[in-house]
Amino acid sequence: MHTLVDFLDSKPLFYDEIDYDRFPKIYAKIKHHFKEPKIVHLVGTNGKGTTGRFLASVLYKNGFKVGHYTSPHILKFNERIWIDGSDINDDDLEFYHRELSGILEKDDLDALSYFEYTTLLAMKAYEKCDFVVLEAGLGGEYDATAVFKKELTLVTPIDLDHQAFLGSDITSIAQTKLNAIQKNSIIAKQKHKEVYEIVSNMKHLEIKTVDSVLDSDDQNKIDTISDNLSLASYLKGNLSLAVAALKFLGVDYSVENFENARLFGRMSKIADNIIVDVGHNPLAASSIAQELCGKKYTLIYNSYKDKDYKTILSILKPIIDEVELISIEGQRVGGVSSLHEVLNDLKIKYADFCDLKPDKDYLVFGSFSVVEQFLKEYI
Repeated sequence: MHTLVDFLDSKPLFYDEIDYDRFPKIYAKIKHHFKEPKIVHLVGTNGKGTTGRFLASVLYKNGFKVGHYTSPHILKFNERIWIDGSDINDDDLEFYHRELSGILEKDDLDALSYFEYTTLLAMKAYEKCDFVVLEAGLGGEYDATAVFKKELTLVTPIDLDHQAFLGSDITSIAQTKLNAIQKNSIIAKQKHKEVYEIVSNMKHLEIKTVDSVLDSDDQNKIDTISDNLSLASYLKGNLSLAVAALKFLGVDYSVENFENARLFGRMSKIADNIIVDVGHNPLAASSIAQELCGKKYTLIYNSYKDKDYKTILSILKPIIDEVELISIEGQRVGGVSSLHEVLNDLKIKYADFCDLKPDKDYLVFGSFSVVEQFLKEYI
């Protein structure tokens, strides 16, 4: 049998088309082999990772056995499957890979996508957990994570992203994400009125806003936690959503519970002059531009061809001194000439990234792959 690394290497990370029926059918055949913990599902465009880590960390510190499933990873696959404060180890990954491979029929094993197989692998690893915080990979309704029974669905801010799969407008994207709700949900503050319009028509579900769940004492604690962790303003919104989830679940929390609860790669300052962020869409760019307003940065950047990098760079332009392009690999990487054309149109200076200068302030942004490449080669 192939090792997990070899097995996953045989599967592409990106698909031009997605078979939405495949995973539910396969899981229905093997569901009796799984024990599902209580699941908090996370859907939305941005903020799923940080919201999930805040929530999972505090549940763990309150004595529960907790899993947090997030994607993609930055440096190592193990980051995707977090259990009780640590990433899963290699031996456990191989153990659950062997177990899962023995459950699945060969045709199904071959047919499952990278993300679908990883989702099943994580759910095997999480069988002894009390709670699992499960982050959707793409969309909501048709995501592999949507097949499981959920205690609660958390909806982070929704914006344009993955239009090729989710639809070209906010209404379409929001609808497929919100359709993942099974009964109970809490939604974060939203940028687009279309999200609220859809929610208003989902009267058969129990959907609350963050503000309707939190009281003044919660808000005071959130302010203190945010100050202690030096959170960017948009990360404070993710913190509020996590606290609202704790209240729904009936779990007490303290300010101290949130110590070291941040997820790396989200406005993370790794040196006095270097900030890294795995954001990769216009909403993330807007949040960062607002947070860093008033200062200029050298943007270390690259983009996939399916991303709206013209809009992203337009949003970031007020805080950009110049762009330095870092090389990344993969079938989704866009052509260099088209990126150069956009930078020329926007009148942004650019060059290839070579090395770091101590007298420059850097923002590393564009995708998980950009941050991964930067960390591997230059830190």
